[in-house]
Formats: sequence, C-alpha cells, structure tokens
Amino acid sequence: MASTYLNRSAVTGDRRTFTISAWVKRSELGTEQQIYSSRSSSSNVLGLYFQGSNDTLIVTDYQSGGTMSFTTSAVYRDVSAWYHIVLAVDTTQATDTNRVKLYVNGEQATFSASSYPTLNRDLYINVSGSNHYIGTEQSGRYFNGSMTHIHFIDGTAYDATAFGSTDATTGEWKINTSPSVTYGTNGFFILKDGNTITDSSTNSNDFTLGAGTLTNTEDNPSNVFATLN
Repeated sequence: MASTYLNRSAVTGDRRTFTISAWVKRSELGTEQQIYSSRSSSSNVLGLYFQGSNDTLIVTDYQSGGTMSFTTSAVYRDVSAWYHIVLAVDTTQATDTNRVKLYVNGEQATFSASSYPTLNRDLYINVSGSNHYIGTEQSGRYFNGSMTHIHFIDGTAYDATAFGSTDATTGEWKINTSPSVTYGTNGFFILKDGNTITDSSTNSNDFTLGAGTLTNTEDNPSNVFATLN
C-alpha cells in the first residue's frame, strides 16, 4: 500500500562501509518513492529512492558540512518487472569513484550527475538516535509496490553478485535467496518469506510496522505474476 512503511531504531555502527540490497516491483510511476532511508531530521538523512519527475534512481546523503548525491542515467518504468537494487558504499577507498556503486539487476549503474563523498566521510547511517526506514523517508514519499529480500550489511561493501546471478540459459538476473554475507552489528535481512519483518540474518534486528498493512503476494522475483498498476 502507498502508506505502508517499516522502521527500526539504529544503534552505532559503521558509517563508512555498508551495503543495501532490495528486490522491488513498482506499482506507480511519476512520484517520488523511497526504498530506504536513515534519518533523524530533514538536515540529517541518507536515502535511496525513485525520483518523481523522471523515474531515475537517486542516492543522497545530506548533513551539515556536505552533501553526497547521485542520479542514474537510466530510468526505471517497467511496472511488470522486479528490479534488484544494490547500493555498495565504502568511503575508505582511495579512488572516489570506488566509494559509491549502484547496481540494478546485476549491472553497475552509470550516473548522469554525481557528487562523491570525501575520503573517509561518515555518512548518515548507523547513527544512534536515528531510524532505518523501509518504504518511506519518515513521514512521506511512500513506496507504492512490492518489496522482498531486503538486506542491510553493516561494515562490508558487497557487489550484486553476493545477492544474485545471471541465468546461463536465459540471461536473466536471478535471486540468491540465501546469500553468504557477514551482516555486522546493525545488519538485517527482512521480508525473506512472505511479509515477515522478523530479522532472518544472524542478528535479531527485527522491524516494526510503522503504518499501513503488509500484504503477502505470490508475485516474487522467482515467479513473476501479471499485476495491475
């Protein structure tokens, strides 16, 4: 539903190196829709979302003292398909273009606009007193569609091959339902089986339903159904 979101209070963790992986299927275009955010206020927020004006993907980190921002060259308007999105960040990398990488269906995305973080920059994530949000940016910009297999990795930057692989026969990008990854202190794996928000990682970082209703669906990345948008 368009007003459904999940949240969990964060504790202190790695602010320089992390991975977000999610499978999403859109039901609405032309509106700004948040996949993931870490936020305490409008002045302190990290977000991954679909842009409303043109359906590109946006990655941003805004704090006092600097802004990190990326916009994909590609647009994402297929409401019949699942997208696998992986954001891998490591600000300790000497080369700036290695500090932020975004993958969609196994391919590294190119950016039409980019502002890389400075070396060893602490991003607004894993900050005590902030929240992890799935499907919103605290109080709006709700994601309208389906989500599954959402991973957050605290302390390691993985590329897309940790969570999926290319089918040798069809050439399609396929989900890895049980990736071998190290989650770290704040890491989690939710929405693994149906609509459960209990952490399926080696941690116990369960989420709370902030608002709305979670609906289980047979439509999933391994068995795609026709859906209305």
